[in-house]
Amino acid sequence: MSSLSRHRKRLINAVFAMPPRHSSCLVVLVDMTVFLLIYTTNLIFVLCSDLLKKMEQHKFIIISAPSGSGKSTIIHYLLQQNLGLEFSVSATTREPRGEEKDGIDYHFVSVDEFKSMIDHNELLEYEEVYPGRYYGTPKSEIKRIACQGKTPIFDLDVLGGVHVKQIFGDQALALFIQPPSIEELRNRLIIRGTETPEKIDERVARSAWELTFASKFDVVVVNDDIENAKAETIQIILDFLKK
Repeated sequence: MSSLSRHRKRLINAVFAMPPRHSSCLVVLVDMTVFLLIYTTNLIFVLCSDLLKKMEQHKFIIISAPSGSGKSTIIHYLLQQNLGLEFSVSATTREPRGEEKDGIDYHFVSVDEFKSMIDHNELLEYEEVYPGRYYGTPKSEIKRIACQGKTPIFDLDVLGGVHVKQIFGDQALALFIQPPSIEELRNRLIIRGTETPEKIDERVARSAWELTFASKFDVVVVNDDIENAKAETIQIILDFLKK
């Protein structure tokens, strides 16, 4: 006997313990309630199955790079090219920079909020990039974009990019934006003017380590000229989306 049948029997037994003038009407209500439960359960199953089917057929664009390589500039350009891309908003515990807006550039959360997201399995992947500074990809973002029928584009740290590529396999195109040199990367961070000299040293040291992961990506785009890098990246993505 199914769980719903057992519940129906219990409800009907309880109904017949009531005064006779009420029992027949309540039996009808019980049957209606059971019908709605079955209908709702089946509807949820169909919707979830449809979403999973869409996810299996979906494509994903991953763009990773050491800080200062021009990744954000390239992503903003791609989002303006009517490619059917939608930006997946990452969660982070760092403070907003410049004109960054919560919910648009990042979901800015506290460390406690981020750890709660981890505990509740709300993140596809996450990384403590620097001590106390977490970045992660909310699963809710992927569902949101899938429901829009668009292709998610992820702006991820290097390890995050590797992890998401491992999750989605051939469904994902993973691009690594590489600076022409570590010296040029340092110059770009200095020109950006958002970090202290100590933070720049920290970022450059991490960037040198991140460059060793370039071979784990599908394509490496060397950004020695931003316009050329944009053109190369958009052509790579167009070719991937046509497959």
